[in-house]
Amino acid sequence: MLDRSYPGPDSIHREVLPNGIIVLAYENFAAESVVVEGYLHAGALSEERSQAGLADFVASTLLRGTHQHSFSSIYEALESVGATLDFGAGRHTTDFSGSALAEDLDLVLDLLADALRNPTFPAEEVEKVRGEALTGLQIRANDTRQMASLRFRELLYGDHPYACSVYGYPETISAISREDLVQFHSRHYGPRDMAVIVVGAVKAEDAVRRVQATLGDWRNDAYAPPPPAPPAARPVVTIEDYVALPNKTQSDLVLGLAGPPRAVPDYLDLSMANTILGVFGMMGRLGANVREEQGLAYYVYSQLGGGLGPSPWYVATGVAPDRADRARQSILDEIARMQNELVPEDELADNKTYRTGSLPVSLETNDGLASIIADMELLDLGLDYLQRFERLIEEITPERVQAAAQKYWSTEQLAVAVAGPPLPLPGTVVED
Repeated sequence: MLDRSYPGPDSIHREVLPNGIIVLAYENFAAESVVVEGYLHAGALSEERSQAGLADFVASTLLRGTHQHSFSSIYEALESVGATLDFGAGRHTTDFSGSALAEDLDLVLDLLADALRNPTFPAEEVEKVRGEALTGLQIRANDTRQMASLRFRELLYGDHPYACSVYGYPETISAISREDLVQFHSRHYGPRDMAVIVVGAVKAEDAVRRVQATLGDWRNDAYAPPPPAPPAARPVVTIEDYVALPNKTQSDLVLGLAGPPRAVPDYLDLSMANTILGVFGMMGRLGANVREEQGLAYYVYSQLGGGLGPSPWYVATGVAPDRADRARQSILDEIARMQNELVPEDELADNKTYRTGSLPVSLETNDGLASIIADMELLDLGLDYLQRFERLIEEITPERVQAAAQKYWSTEQLAVAVAGPPLPLPGTVVED
């Protein structure tokens, strides 16, 4: 049964501007505030491997100065009214989000449009952003959790573009020039298929009019969209690696496979399998077995991507180094149980209740509403997706969960990465 209380085609106003920008507006007058969120198709897929991190570098520099505003004047304008505006790049898109009182919506849209269209990439500010990025990469290099995740991606994807870090590497960030930023912006920033979502205390027609006023005349005839992400092959056998980090007492392990794009018909079946395995309650079956019953892990969970391409499905855990092998085997045992045994009806029912019950909570804020409307547009889920969601979840059966686990998971063809303290060399005698 459709739940008409959720946003849907009757309450989400969608309009495509002549230059290709998609505007989605949802009225919510519960508070005198407004959120602006959206994306444009300018992500890391448009980078060369030798320039890994370039898209994120550009996004991080957009507010550092424009033809009309200096870095300080932008932030003074935002802070003076308690507004926010941020940019960040992913693999397929550059995303933006802003918030303000409804009376200051024009300010946020003006600064958003100026940053997207007219960044100047001041040399001094570029170097500040580079320094911040390099500091972040230095922190990553000494973090077992981040390094296990990084090495997992490199192992899993190999020559696939998803293998590269969105944030780059010290050598690539150090080599990126200001001119590289300018060229990336000029080729990959444009209005085609860009989406702007406005949620809050503003009439939908008024929101469209205001976006039109600031971005409606934007054009970029040189725009080059990112290439689609190619499929990612499953490893023939399990491939693994160990990243040794000195002065560490914990090991972090990540294992998994490339998952399907969100568009596959059985995505929700797989998503439910993942919820049962490592999400629901205290991190699902993994948390109950590996952490609580056996005491093998400090934390353990599973996560499924589900975007425009083959984002990873993976299990991550933090363990004492001498328990890593036992934890790994216990994780594999739980994956195999999902593949070989039907989920009991009562367990599936509890997970369904969790999934459907979590949805209203995620829609309680303008930010949550804007984020899910953005996903609905980007992933082509349909404006009635929220109204269909409960029915879609209720239709999932134990057989469908098992079939998805059998189709998309494996215990023998995985990428496995561990980061932790250096291991004893073969033949080394370790004294008690």
